[in-house]
Amino acid sequence: MTAMSIGIIGCGNISPAYLNYLKDSSVVQVTALADLLPEKAKDRAKEYGIERVYTVEEMLQSPDIDIILNLTIPASHAAINIAALDHGKHVYAEKPLSISLEDARRTLELAEAKQLRVGCAPDTFLGTGLETSRKAIQEGRIGRPVAAAAFMMGAGPEGWHPNPDFFYEEGGGPMFDMGPYYLTALVNLLGPITRISSSAQSLLPERIVKSGPRAGTRIPVHTPTHLSGTLDFADGAVGTLITSFDIPGGSTLPRIEIYGTEGSLLVPDPNCFDGEVKLRRHDQEDWSIVPPAFAGRSDNERGKGIEDMARAILENREHRASGKLAYHVLEAMHAFLASSREGRHIHLDSASSLQLASAYRIADQALLV
Repeated sequence: MTAMSIGIIGCGNISPAYLNYLKDSSVVQVTALADLLPEKAKDRAKEYGIERVYTVEEMLQSPDIDIILNLTIPASHAAINIAALDHGKHVYAEKPLSISLEDARRTLELAEAKQLRVGCAPDTFLGTGLETSRKAIQEGRIGRPVAAAAFMMGAGPEGWHPNPDFFYEEGGGPMFDMGPYYLTALVNLLGPITRISSSAQSLLPERIVKSGPRAGTRIPVHTPTHLSGTLDFADGAVGTLITSFDIPGGSTLPRIEIYGTEGSLLVPDPNCFDGEVKLRRHDQEDWSIVPPAFAGRSDNERGKGIEDMARAILENREHRASGKLAYHVLEAMHAFLASSREGRHIHLDSASSLQLASAYRIADQALLV
């Protein structure tokens, strides 16, 4: 299989995770780096032995790059995605696909017109933790899923990130930062979301940077920092999701639990690729550990999504961490904001176009075939 060439735009905090995983890939090869701050790209290239360092425009113009891996900040995702497609390159972006739904739609429409691929993080649902959970549901081990609960409860990133400003701008907050992991996992397990109702708030008007050279700096908050909502899934299950940057004391609530007619499933942290999966059926007194569906490489496998996309291009099949899935998750995140703002249920238009059934229905369909 011929390896596809990747050019990375954005050499910030997340880039080492991708570079560490992709350096061993036989499907893709990172051949060039670019960043708005050239020194950052040069330092990263030296660290990982990558010969070519480009400006962003040089990267887009290069005939030797097949896929752009967009690791810029969320506010730049749409512009880089669209520019990559305009230059005839496939693109895979960090989450979210864009900040606005309009830019996300434009991205997908352009990709379809040019017959190019769009992929998007998170790809943690391809790891052994969430795939083991999916397999357990497929096998009917908890019966038909009827409900789910998911919680991302903690303090804000100002406690550890040296420049946390963008977390509190439009397109930030706990929903746009961590929501993609939880929503992608839930959709992968339970199928598309049809309707959302929620409440969102921001009680603190500013945050204080607590680490790095800017420690003590006050930053304004322009987005909700605590969101709580109810999700209706196409197959009938009802979910609860809370994301919050307002819990400095921590929480003991589970990451994700799926409840079925025959038992319950404890799903590991969707921000990780591995993790222990536990199951308890109605006739059991204790939780049991579900054997992993396969042996994962490590907790850090960021890059599985773009690797799968490259392999799918070469094999002429659909890839799993797709632009359509990312758009559905983006619409869900916007629905959390709109429902609270407008005081009503928000129906998701993308539910009908997303060709993804719940894991339970996948099993049903396999049996019918």
